Amino acid sequence: MTESPRTIAVTGSGSAEAAPDLLTLSIGVECRRQDVGTAYGDAGKVSTAITAVLRDHGVGRPDITTSGLNVRAEVNWQEGRGQTVSGYLASSMLSVRIRELAGSSEVIAAAVAAGGNDVRLNGLELGFADPSAVTARAREAAWQDALTAAQHFASLSGAGLGKVLSITRQSGFQAPIPLAKMERAVAADALTVEAGESSVSETVSVVWELNA
Repeated sequence: MTESPRTIAVTGSGSAEAAPDLLTLSIGVECRRQDVGTAYGDAGKVSTAITAVLRDHGVGRPDITTSGLNVRAEVNWQEGRGQTVSGYLASSMLSVRIRELAGSSEVIAAAVAAGGNDVRLNGLELGFADPSAVTARAREAAWQDALTAAQHFASLSGAGLGKVLSITRQSGFQAPIPLAKMERAVAADALTVEAGESSVSETVSVVWELNA
C-alpha cells in the first residue's frame, strides 16, 4: 500500500488599499400623480432631464443605465368604501458611473436639481474602474500570510514544507466606504464626497506536503 503523504492546510488572508477612481450612484425617480398617464409621462420627463444634465457634466452614455421601471396604483382604505385609488406612482432607477471623482459633488447636485422633488438618492459606492492592480497586492498579501503560517506550523512539528498540493481562492471583496466619508454641508450646498481609500480583501486556502 502507498502511504498517504503528510499534509498541512492553511488559510491566509490579506488586503490592500488604494484611492478609488470610480463612483457608482443610484438615483431613483418617483412621480406621484392623480392619473396614470401623467405619472408615467412625468417620470419619463424627469429621467430625461436628469440624464441630460449628467451628459452635460461629462458622464458618457455607457455609464448611465435605466432599470426598474414600474407603474402602480396607490390605494387607501376608507370605512364603508373599502379600498380606493388615491393616485398613481411611476418609478424608475438610474445607475450612474462617475469617473471624475473631483467633480462628483457638482454632478450629484446638478442631478438632484434637475429631478426636483421627484428625485431620490438611493446611495453611492466608491470603487475601482480596474481593480486588478490592488487585487493582485491583496492576493500577494494573502499568499504570504498563508505561507508564513504554514512554515511556522511545519517548524513546530519538526518538518519542512514540500510542494503545494492545492490552492483554493475565495472571492475577494471591496470593503464598504465608511459613511463618515460623506459629509453634508448646509442645505444650500452640495453633498461633499470625500473619496478616502477603498480596501480589497483576498483569502486563499493552500495545502502543502510536509517533508520529514
